[in-house]
Amino acid sequence: MPKTYIHIHHLALREFITRVFKSLNVPVDEAALAADVLAYSDEHGIDSHGVARLKTYFDLLKAGRVNPRPKLKVIREKHAVATIDGDNGLGLVVGPKCMDLAIEKTHQHGSGSIAVCNTNHYGAAGYYPLMAVKEDFIGLSMTNTTKGVAPFNGKEKMLGTNPVAFAFPSFKEPEVVIDFASSTVAYGKVEIAQREGEKVPLGWCLDKNGRPTSSPDEMIDDGALLPLGSTKEGSGHKGYCLAGAVDILCAVLSGANWGPFATPFAINSSMPEIQVGKGIGHFFTAWDIEGFRDLTDFKKSMDHWIVTMRNAEAVEGAAKVLVPGDPEREAYSIRMKEGIPIHPIIMGQLKTISRSCNVPLPL
Repeated sequence: MPKTYIHIHHLALREFITRVFKSLNVPVDEAALAADVLAYSDEHGIDSHGVARLKTYFDLLKAGRVNPRPKLKVIREKHAVATIDGDNGLGLVVGPKCMDLAIEKTHQHGSGSIAVCNTNHYGAAGYYPLMAVKEDFIGLSMTNTTKGVAPFNGKEKMLGTNPVAFAFPSFKEPEVVIDFASSTVAYGKVEIAQREGEKVPLGWCLDKNGRPTSSPDEMIDDGALLPLGSTKEGSGHKGYCLAGAVDILCAVLSGANWGPFATPFAINSSMPEIQVGKGIGHFFTAWDIEGFRDLTDFKKSMDHWIVTMRNAEAVEGAAKVLVPGDPEREAYSIRMKEGIPIHPIIMGQLKTISRSCNVPLPL
């Protein structure tokens, strides 16, 4: 990691983010909630979805593109399922509240599913199923996002990175957390490469003419990411199908904007000329394990599964086989001791926000 990175204590960073949101007319409890979602990413090494995104949220709130005080509304409800209108609020606030509702329904019915429309970018998908794990439930979250991914055999941006996340409780071992984009990588990974002045692997993205490129600049300049799998040989059609399923569950089902009509996250992006719904969409589900199997037996079996996977023989050049969630836990352990590393470009953005909001930046 470059020596120019500045490290900030995780609690100080949380307090800074909270105060920035408060200065933008977000209620104090919701400002803390939004900060918790962002801080989760930075604390767990998911640098593409943490404080690096604060400037975009700041710009959207300042421009009036996002409602700082949303009033969530139940549009439709039937037993264990419901659709919620997020009132154009921060996804960082709407998301946790809707996952809470899915968990509440799971306590009542054994499972609960919530579709959400009229919402915005909700941070790292993995944050939400972990809320269910705290209740000894299995959790699922997904969201559609701004168009940035070409469909299989296409060169035009038609879908978002559309991530999916699951979390499963265990007994003595750490929980399993599976969080991945349906594109080759998250858009933020390309932005990180751009900040570092690095190339990206061929197969990640296309330039604006539909040609494969390793240049982050060419991809960001109206190029497109590829779906998970990239090519026909890599089964890119499967990533495309997964992205489509997320788009349908999050947006078509809820009444949000889907595919190329999804509301853009970047402040300098113009709104699509056609709106087929309201905002973007999320989808949350929780399952009560006790409805399927004795909870303790399941959690002990999860431990067995985890240990078995970790003990698998690694290929030459790999230190060991990891379980989903291991890299994030390792990053968390390091960052709790050393602080959160902030790239100089992001630090410059935070200083600008600090001056604008009159909120001191902890250095």
